[in-house]
Amino acid sequence: MMIGSVDGGQFVERVCEGSGAGDRVIAEAAASAAHGLVGRRVLRVGTDLVEVDEMRAVLDRQPRFAARVFTPGERAWCDVPADSAERYAVRFAAKEAVLKALGVGLTGSVLTEIEVVRAASGCPSLRLTGRAAALAEEAGVRSWLITLTHTRTLAHAFVAALHDD
Repeated sequence: MMIGSVDGGQFVERVCEGSGAGDRVIAEAAASAAHGLVGRRVLRVGTDLVEVDEMRAVLDRQPRFAARVFTPGERAWCDVPADSAERYAVRFAAKEAVLKALGVGLTGSVLTEIEVVRAASGCPSLRLTGRAAALAEEAGVRSWLITLTHTRTLAHAFVAALHDD
C-alpha cells in the first residue's frame, strides 16, 4: 500500500509490502489528496467506502433510487457505461464523506444537494446547494478538495473542507 505524508513541508511517499492492487489505488488517491492539503487550513475531513456490489443491488431493487439520490448531471455521467454501479458507488461515497465532514448523518441534507461535478480535465469537484451549502457556510468551509477512486469491488471518497485564509 502506498502511504503519503507530509514531513517538514516535504511530501513523502512509500510503498508498503503485501498490498493488493485495490489497496494501491486507494492509497495513491489518499496520498494525492494529502499532497493537495499542504499549506492549506483544513477544517474537517470525511471519508467513505462503498461496496460496488451493494450499490448494484440497490440500483436493481429500487429503480427510483438514482433519481432520489443523484442529480441529473451525475446520472448522465454514471449511466454511460453498461454497468454504472462503480460510478454511482463512488459518488454515493463522496456524498457520505461530505456529510461526515459536516458532522451530520444521512439525514443532515438532501443528497441531491451534494453534487460531484467533473471538469473537462476529468478532475472531480463538489457543488453544494440548499441545506448542505448552509451547513458548510456555518462551519466556515470556503472550498473543498475531493478525491475519488474505485475498483470493481470498492469505491472510496475522501474530502477535505478548507478555510482559505
